[in-house]
Amino acid sequence: MVRGCLIIGSVFVALVVLIPLGIGLAWWSTYNDLNAKNQGQLKLWGNVESAMQRRNDLIPNLVETLKGSGKFEKSTLTDVIEARSKISQINIGQAATDPALMAKLKAAESELSGALSRLLVVVERYPELKTTDAYRDFMAEYAGTENRINVARQRYNDGVEPYNTLVGVGFAHFVANTHGFKLAEYFKADEAAKTAPKVKFD
Repeated sequence: MVRGCLIIGSVFVALVVLIPLGIGLAWWSTYNDLNAKNQGQLKLWGNVESAMQRRNDLIPNLVETLKGSGKFEKSTLTDVIEARSKISQINIGQAATDPALMAKLKAAESELSGALSRLLVVVERYPELKTTDAYRDFMAEYAGTENRINVARQRYNDGVEPYNTLVGVGFAHFVANTHGFKLAEYFKADEAAKTAPKVKFD
């Protein structure tokens, strides 16, 4: 009888120790996994942000090149300048976890892409502009930058998927809520902004 009680007592003590220890280890492991995936998707978002900034930095060069032409239609250039300004006012770094900011960023990106598309179409009517070294340099940089943005967005979305999957399920969901891990926002461009303006060298 005493031996039976000792066995039961030992089992009880083992359970009291092992269960919290198991939960603690599972919690620690899940937290580390959440943190690693979160840092991964934030790094990928940083690459998107960097590529967008590269494009924004190119636009003043285009503006100066086109301003030098007295015959050039200025209204489309003004649209590009205003659209670029709207993006500059958005905290892009926080957009990855803020649905409202992401929606605002996507709208501003769509507006900038549209304005640049219209501008490049207008430039086609001015052969003398297209032959300048400054304009050719811009177009070469711009084409490469648009490609970088598209690749960076795709990689970011690929990184968001495993993170969001982990945040949204079972035990990990509970750990995520406890430690403030939020679902990341996918970057899905508007239909009109999915295709970068065509770059032509005539």
